[in-house]
This record gives sequence, structure tokens and C-alpha cells, in this order.
Amino acid sequence: MAETLTSADMRAVEQAAIESGRVTGLVLMERAGQGVVDAIIAEWPDLATGTPHAAVLCGPGNNGGDGFVVARLLRQRGWRVAVFFHGDAKKLPPDARATYERWLKLGTVAPLDLTGLMQAAAAARADGAETWVVVDALFGIGQRAPLDELLTPVNALIDAIFKQSAAPAPVFVAVDIPTGHDADSGAALARRPLPADLIVTFHALKPIHAMPHMADARCQVVDIGL
Repeated sequence: MAETLTSADMRAVEQAAIESGRVTGLVLMERAGQGVVDAIIAEWPDLATGTPHAAVLCGPGNNGGDGFVVARLLRQRGWRVAVFFHGDAKKLPPDARATYERWLKLGTVAPLDLTGLMQAAAAARADGAETWVVVDALFGIGQRAPLDELLTPVNALIDAIFKQSAAPAPVFVAVDIPTGHDADSGAALARRPLPADLIVTFHALKPIHAMPHMADARCQVVDIGL
């Protein structure tokens, strides 16, 4: 069976690697983002052709920092990328702030609201996309309840797409953990957590990844050099 680490164990492994001087937090973040991009391309190779679309949802911590890397790397591949940010850029951790600023050299950041998400969906439809990617980089292993208000616009987007055929159906890629779940207990942190078609986690599986409610998502573990 693959190694499984709790969220506290994972933080300890990362901190030990950084304190040893073998790697920096920013390098780990860049490797994580590259791993997510590689996993997306491997899972949906057809998206590498034409003008693929992605919406990247970034949160206020290091998971959001991973998301800014994903956005930048996809844009550099020629994707049309919309970035939505929940948080205060001035309060981002240093490494996440660095990836945020790198993204700003290529694109803009919008608040996480239904209007912006629907515009991203409409852009995908206008380009004739049969599907598009929503990257969930909101909280990862560090999320805490309640998350209902935060997730309201994303769930409204899902409802509009699937009930009203408002845009092409998206595929959801979770960075570490789909938002709305506790990484260790698997408990729901929202009445309606975000879905995931693909989960990309780092170094080792977390307890939730082996639980029944993650069974419908493919989970890929990425080696980031820890």
C-alpha cells in the first residue's frame, strides 16, 4: 500500500526539508504546480490541442500559491486562463506571494464570484470547447469549516451548467484535497463540497484519498523532491 501521511506529518516533512537547506519552499511550490499541469495533460491529452480553457481558483495560503504556478504554466502553454482569488494578496505567505506576482506578469486576478466564473465558462463556449478545466487550489490540507459561503458561487456555476446547459461541462482538478473536506478525518466542511475528477497530491497520499467518497476521482501522487 502507498505511504499515507496526515496533514501534520506532511507539514513536518516539508518543514524538515526546507530547514535542512536541501530545498526552498518556493521550489517545492513550483514543482507542485508543474506536477499538477503534467497530470492534467496526461489525463486529458486532447486538451493540449486547439485553445484549451482553465479557471484556477486560488486561496489565501500555499495551496493558492500552487494554483498561481498552475495558472502561469498553463498560460505559457497557450491556454486561456482565468484566475480567481479568495483572500488578501498582502497577507499571502511569502512563497505564495511570489507566485502571485509572477502570475501578474501574464494575467489578472478576479474575485471569486459567480459573474466572473460564468464569464470564464462563456469564453470556453465561445471558443467551441467541449470541456474546460477548473483547478481547485483554494485550501488543500489546511482547510477549516465553515466553507459554505465561499463555495456558493462555484456551486452556482455547476448548477447553471448542468441544469441550464449554460456552458461546456468542466472537469475539476483538486490540488491536494477537494475544497470542503478534512484531509485526515474525511469530514465534510461544507454542505456541498467541490467535486473532483482528478486529485493531484504531493509526496504521499493523505488519509482522505483512500476513503469511499473519493472513489470517483482519480488520484495522482506527485514527487516534489522531499
